Amino acid sequence: MSMMVVMKFGGTSVQDAKAIDRVCMIVRTRLDSGQRPVVVLSAIAKGTDALIEAGALASEGKISEAREKIAKLRERHLQIARELVKDEKSFGDLRARMGDYFNDLEDLLKGVSLLSELSTKIQAKIVSYGELLATLIASYAMRERGMSAALLDARDFIITDNNYLKGEPQLEEIIARTKVSVGKVVEAGMVPVIQGFISRSKDGMPSVLGRGGSDYTASLVGMALDAKEIEIWTDVDGMLTADPRKVQGTKIISEISFEEAAELAYFGAKVLHPLTIRPAVEKSIPVRIKNSQAPEVEGTLILNRTGDHDAGGGARAVKSIACKEKVIVINIFSMRMLNSYGFLKKIFDVFDKHRTSVDLITTSEVNVSVTLDNGEYLEEIKTELSAFAKVSVENDKALVCLVGNNLKNTQGITGKIFGVLSDYKITMISQGASLINVSFVLDQEHLKEALQKLHNTFFKN
Repeated sequence: MSMMVVMKFGGTSVQDAKAIDRVCMIVRTRLDSGQRPVVVLSAIAKGTDALIEAGALASEGKISEAREKIAKLRERHLQIARELVKDEKSFGDLRARMGDYFNDLEDLLKGVSLLSELSTKIQAKIVSYGELLATLIASYAMRERGMSAALLDARDFIITDNNYLKGEPQLEEIIARTKVSVGKVVEAGMVPVIQGFISRSKDGMPSVLGRGGSDYTASLVGMALDAKEIEIWTDVDGMLTADPRKVQGTKIISEISFEEAAELAYFGAKVLHPLTIRPAVEKSIPVRIKNSQAPEVEGTLILNRTGDHDAGGGARAVKSIACKEKVIVINIFSMRMLNSYGFLKKIFDVFDKHRTSVDLITTSEVNVSVTLDNGEYLEEIKTELSAFAKVSVENDKALVCLVGNNLKNTQGITGKIFGVLSDYKITMISQGASLINVSFVLDQEHLKEALQKLHNTFFKN
């Protein structure tokens, strides 16, 4: 389907009536240009959080508080619907269907409260109402604006394993079902409106796709239908050369490779979760990040492979700079490491036991240093490591990562980086195995200054 484009709109892009009206205009523009859009929507902003909180309250026996939270959510959705759908008959139908959803939701919460138990199956069912409501409202709004919108249920074709809260997509079944369920709607000249995030498990129960789930849905649908492009619509202009909250003068990255995007996400960039777009990228379907509040901006194009060009089109060693704040450094020293087999395994078995992931690792003959961004089990980890090594901990650190496919081909790049930062104490310098990133640790208090100096050096001109 060469002219088909999958358009996923996140929570901030459907957060109120004005935002959904803007979505309708963007989709209308695609139709007018001869494209065949498939629309994937998240729940309205903070809607999923409210549903999760209501479920937790009900499981604690606080049913009145849970109902109050749902009542506020109902009122918010009704207000959005009233502003978008002016035809009285259409609004009456929409209100009745929304009422059915909220009545079902209240029945679920009542059951949770009576049992004082919130199973993963029921939790997945509760959170699914966010996307069901958003797509229901949007489909009515699109029809009122003259579009042939077909509301589909993603649970008919997005199938996962039986992990209800972080379902693993069953690709073969998804491809076969999507070609039928969504493909026929597109062929009929209609606009499919699909819930992101929600799915159905192999045993027939509601499930969800976990973090970045709506992006995942868009990627899976695009892969199944051989879309020309997948668009991820959010509230930023695309991926940037640095975090604009910390650095002045950031620029939009026009093109980036999947590997670069994955590295940036791992080291703190929050625009998208790269694993969720892997199905599309592996099939060489471009994924574009766009801003629903500024649809005229081209955004960032993520490709399976790309050249090493910046927003201005020139070759450049560094594509973007990412960081993690309030990082913990653990230094592990032991003379037993000398010529010892299995010592590193012994160290990382401790982290594995406490389900604590390590971001950065540097080693010498007798020392291992690692960074953590989660100190939940720090004391337990220190105690267990101290049984066979000397352990010290450094707090208030920051991790900085410079990413670019062209880093590996640029002579003297590390000298340039650390020449700029000669005023700061830099530790744990590391170049990743992929050779497309250079990372290091410094004191948190110097992070903003260091980021600005690096950005000025690599992007100012």
